[in-house]
Amino acid sequence: QWGDTNEQLGRALPLGRTAAPEEIAHAVLFLSSPRAAFITGSTLHADGGGTAI
Repeated sequence: QWGDTNEQLGRALPLGRTAAPEEIAHAVLFLSSPRAAFITGSTLHADGGGTAI
């Protein structure tokens, strides 16, 4: 939907691309799984390193 704009934004990230929908889904699934049972009050940045810039 975002077309070229989305691609340009992705190239500006440290990973050089935008996320695939599955990659975001994996982060959501992890946080909702028993493996994340001891994680509280945290923010998981699934942004290709954009927060680090």
